Amino acid sequence: MDAHEVNRVRAKLALFVADVFASVPRKDQRAKGDCYLRGLMLDGRRKSIQPMAQRLPDGNEQNLQQFVNQSTWDPVPVRRRIAQRMVPQVGPQAWAVDDVSFPKDGKMSVAVAHQYCGALGKQANCQVAVGVHAVSDTASCPLQWRLFMPQEWAADAVRRRKTGIPEEVGHREKWRLALDVLDELAGWGLVPPVLVADAGYGQNADFRDGLERRDIGYVVAIRSDVTVHPHDVTPTAPPWSGNGRKPQPRYRDKPLSVAALAAAHGRQAFTEVTWREGSRGPMRSRFLALRVRPAGVKSRRLAQAATADHNSWDGVLPDVTLLVEWPAGAEAPTDFWLSNLPDTLSLAELVRLAKIRWRIEHDYRELKHGLGLDHFEGRSWTGWHHHVTLVTAAQAFLTEQRLAPKADTADSPSTRSSTPSKTC
Repeated sequence: MDAHEVNRVRAKLALFVADVFASVPRKDQRAKGDCYLRGLMLDGRRKSIQPMAQRLPDGNEQNLQQFVNQSTWDPVPVRRRIAQRMVPQVGPQAWAVDDVSFPKDGKMSVAVAHQYCGALGKQANCQVAVGVHAVSDTASCPLQWRLFMPQEWAADAVRRRKTGIPEEVGHREKWRLALDVLDELAGWGLVPPVLVADAGYGQNADFRDGLERRDIGYVVAIRSDVTVHPHDVTPTAPPWSGNGRKPQPRYRDKPLSVAALAAAHGRQAFTEVTWREGSRGPMRSRFLALRVRPAGVKSRRLAQAATADHNSWDGVLPDVTLLVEWPAGAEAPTDFWLSNLPDTLSLAELVRLAKIRWRIEHDYRELKHGLGLDHFEGRSWTGWHHHVTLVTAAQAFLTEQRLAPKADTADSPSTRSSTPSKTC
């Protein structure tokens, strides 16, 4: 936005700030929040504090530095209000779990480590955050973030002290952080209609089990080497000799990789589906849905643990839907998803949900390149969380203007009724 466009929405922005920053106790802090949001939205290559302050007529670098890096205002109630305000406006068909990375130099920025950096597509020095986003075909909005704490930071007292990491924060796997966020959002009265995620999460049997235990329907990507049993295969137990423990029922045939199982059905089993209108025309490909039972030691242990009496487990693994894509011209199937949604859901709807993650990739361009999500140059825990919250607020405001400037902003939105759930 240029200066004229920013000035044109000043009154609307003031009302937005008054609402979402109502938990911030001091009037001068809320005014700095308004100023920071204008700096993020105003055209400019860098959205770090110094260049933003120079571009703003009322920008004061020292004041903004203090507001972001040292001020004690709590970002959590601000994010809560943004989430409660935006969910009914976005009208999400799904929530998406996704990682976002922040390339960094040096070793002193909070939680930085040499790890996989999605922004660069390789191992690099970066921070990584886990985000949960409300997603529809027309918009998305971050609902909550968790900064991933690498193992090397868990006991590094010097860096923890210098960056201000709270004592209770330690290393926690990304899939656990995602479940933590879902639990926190549930405490805010927000529940996902459906949860979608890439293979980094979908591959994890513990993560899928965590969604099941929370009664959350999902469509998650997996790799081609995940193994499954066909739905109609049943476990058997060899005869008991009368001595020792009775043998447990097991699947006697080796499980198949999802790639092998899908390829065995042949191209003729796949159906063409169009899931949305793209910039160059209809988005379509060929898909197949099969009922399968995910295999592996972890799946077996989770299934047994879910029974009241572990010793009486019948050996039957839970069944889910395997969705496979085999594009025209491809030599073999290319993409795979698992879903626990009802098998009465149409193939077209299942495909649409599997593909809906495209929207957050689209909106990340605005969050990063337009609003400076990864431009923060501070090093502290407090500064990072304040900056990310302010960028989320700026994106939420712009999304409101695009969707419906006069949209209803109910305090207690619910999303279960408008989209398919696991139990529907």
